[in-house]
Amino acid sequence: MGLLKFEDLPVNTLVGADWKTFKRMTDGKEIDKGYRTKYYLTKSICRLLSLMAPIQERRYQKLLADKPLEHDPLFILGHWRSGTTFVHNIFAQDMHFAHTTTYQTVFPHMMMFGQPFFKFMMNIFIPSQRPTDKMELTPDLPQEEEFALTNMTPCSYYDFWFFPRQMMDFCDRYLTFETITESEKREFQEQFLKIVKISLWNTGGTQYLSKNPPHTGHVKALVEMFPNAKFIYLMRNPYTVFESTRSFFTQTIQPLKLQDISDDEIEMNAIHVYPRLYKAYQEQKKFIPEGNLYEVKFEEFERDAYAVTKDIYAKLQLPGWEESEEAIRNYIDSKRGHKKNQYEYSPRTIQLVNEHWGQAIDDWGYEPKF
Repeated sequence: MGLLKFEDLPVNTLVGADWKTFKRMTDGKEIDKGYRTKYYLTKSICRLLSLMAPIQERRYQKLLADKPLEHDPLFILGHWRSGTTFVHNIFAQDMHFAHTTTYQTVFPHMMMFGQPFFKFMMNIFIPSQRPTDKMELTPDLPQEEEFALTNMTPCSYYDFWFFPRQMMDFCDRYLTFETITESEKREFQEQFLKIVKISLWNTGGTQYLSKNPPHTGHVKALVEMFPNAKFIYLMRNPYTVFESTRSFFTQTIQPLKLQDISDDEIEMNAIHVYPRLYKAYQEQKKFIPEGNLYEVKFEEFERDAYAVTKDIYAKLQLPGWEESEEAIRNYIDSKRGHKKNQYEYSPRTIQLVNEHWGQAIDDWGYEPKF
């Protein structure tokens, strides 16, 4: 059990950034008065810890930079709150998969040295559950790598957690890549490849397993990097996704933000991000080679997670099913009865979703509500 609650954290996750990234991300940004103590404390710790980043960079260049990948990654895609965490944790039971850990997302520059000490400290302070859905949270559990990217490059959509008033600009530049420059895209690809290789080294797998909602808008760039990558795309009832995303964003942003933003503004940003991400995926999925994409409703996956997981292994021709089948079955069985948040859809929710997300409802055959 961590000593602190999320809302009481005196710093944010930028403590683990390298100094160059921290400066590029924060220079010229407005830090609101109520967050300046958090900003300066985060900045001071980041400055101190970043002195050690060159140690890892030397080790990375010596051991991993030129090492080829044995397999292209498996990417789990889908909008936030579409069930990607559950699917990620199931596939992570297969030991041939490597993943980015929660620890790595905060301290990506302290993976190849100093990890035991910083992991010990992290265990003391972080909460043991995610506040939004009570899912387990420990340093070694799989986590989405976008958080690591924010500590390695400013070219990350998750910059919005710290500077939420620029959320829609970050959406167009770093979520859908509509306005990203070529140099920014190359930087994103270089840093992401580094995450993949260090994750493989750290967790001992032979194929990288990614669960990262922002990658839903990065499909073309990912196929450029990994021509034989495999993809799982999850769709979930948009009314549920809206309610859950609103709760997730408004709660998760509290210990991270350095600017004021109202819950109503967050809600409207989420409303506008969804169709942009959906459109980007629909336009880019054509770049995935035939046979390398598996699309499924989360409701169908959840109904029989074991059978659908087995089918995914077969359809995508993934190695490791026979060796991991028992562990996967045991994990799925252990999660039966997990208490999920229950949502009642208000007339306002129904109206907003119908107005802005109707295309997804129609495309995937969900029953419209009125």
